[in-house]
Amino acid sequence: LVSNSKQEAEHRFRDILVAAGINKNCNEDVVKVSNTTRGEGVWKELFLRPTPAVRRILIAAIGIHFFEHATGIEAVVLYSPRIFKKAGIIGKDKLLLATVGVGLTKTVFICVATLFLDKAGRRRLLLTSTGGMIIALTGLGFGLTMAEHSKEKLTWALSFSIVAVYVFVAFFSIGLGPITWVYSTEIFPLKLRAQGSSIGVAVNRLMNATVSMSFISIYKAITIGGAFFMFAGIAVLAWIFFFFFLPETKGRSLEEMEMVFSKNSDASRSKNGTV
Repeated sequence: LVSNSKQEAEHRFRDILVAAGINKNCNEDVVKVSNTTRGEGVWKELFLRPTPAVRRILIAAIGIHFFEHATGIEAVVLYSPRIFKKAGIIGKDKLLLATVGVGLTKTVFICVATLFLDKAGRRRLLLTSTGGMIIALTGLGFGLTMAEHSKEKLTWALSFSIVAVYVFVAFFSIGLGPITWVYSTEIFPLKLRAQGSSIGVAVNRLMNATVSMSFISIYKAITIGGAFFMFAGIAVLAWIFFFFFLPETKGRSLEEMEMVFSKNSDASRSKNGTV
């Protein structure tokens, strides 16, 4: 880590000592660490006796990992050939070309995200990304519904659906996709980082599997257009969650995260008229 002053470096060093279970005033070169300091109490601090700041950090981490997949990226990436076929593309070569376009779009916009992540800020990119996903998912649901229920091939519905898929993947890749991993790993205090991050990853993988395995059953039950209208509704909930629960972390050091979330909690209590 790079510190701006000797005092800041000293403060960070003390935080590391505390996280390792060592007295923060210890100046010894070699210290024997007791076995009782290897993570004991961390789970209690996360779930049973969390501070308001830690509670909000845990909710933010779980929420962003949940919504990354609940908004339907797996359905689009894994089942894009089926989506394009439902939209009206029949030829195998055209299906392959359209599917390759999804992967290229995702790659290009993830690279774009790396350029703007520290300039625009996590929160602004996240809200913009989710807003664009809502519009794209709604458009995709509309286009697929029109294509599926029409007795003749609708060229405009086909084109509209393809564009909506690419727009969705682009907005996901420029914000929610990469920011989920950046944000969730930088907000936990040092002592809780390993366990907190593992909880987020567990939720992420669970949602990945759930959406991947259930998408076909869902669209058979409510039509493929209805499935994407459902994902659009979940994306609206995601935008609301991000707006109220995820403060900006750009330019903040790891040691400041609890203060950032504490300020956010204090602001919420003030608005509600509580102290």
